[in-house]
Amino acid sequence: MSEQAQNRHVRIIGGKWRSRKVSFADYAQIRPSPSRIRETLFNWLQYHVKDSRCLELYAGSGILSLEALSRGAEHVTLIEYSRKVCSHLKQQFENLTKDPQRFDCLNLQAENYLRNRAPDALFDLVFLDPPFSSDELSRVLPMVGPCLTADGLIYIETDAQLDPKTLPDGWEVDRQKKAGSVHYCLCRRTQSSQ
Repeated sequence: MSEQAQNRHVRIIGGKWRSRKVSFADYAQIRPSPSRIRETLFNWLQYHVKDSRCLELYAGSGILSLEALSRGAEHVTLIEYSRKVCSHLKQQFENLTKDPQRFDCLNLQAENYLRNRAPDALFDLVFLDPPFSSDELSRVLPMVGPCLTADGLIYIETDAQLDPKTLPDGWEVDRQKKAGSVHYCLCRRTQSSQ
């Protein structure tokens, strides 16, 4: 296996598919969440993932959705703008899950999905990891709240610490950390808005 091909694999770190390696499409903008960030995130989410419905915007490698399914999520919806990446994701998920009812992978822009989703399409978790150095986060974050259940959570991964003022009204940062140049946080509705 060439070094380039070797670099296009990521290992699932928990759940029933623990230690399974999956590949991701050869696409320069894909930046899978590092394993130590995923370990922290899913420790934060340990009581929230089982039987959940998850939405991964900017799916890329799809690793956050795979980690969620591996830990017992009921269903994941992946949104990916690149047709090539979306096709690769579908193949990876079909090979691993063997159950096409457990995931959807849609070739759409995140904003278009959020703007046109069915009103009853509600999620318990939204993974939001847009391309770094883009304005995607500021554009989609205000649109995410309405697609979450009452106790739903938003995970955000960025290249700069999130200013809590950028969160929609009624939302707050619950937990946050930094690993290398990556800032990541978990957000929930404030008590007064629940």
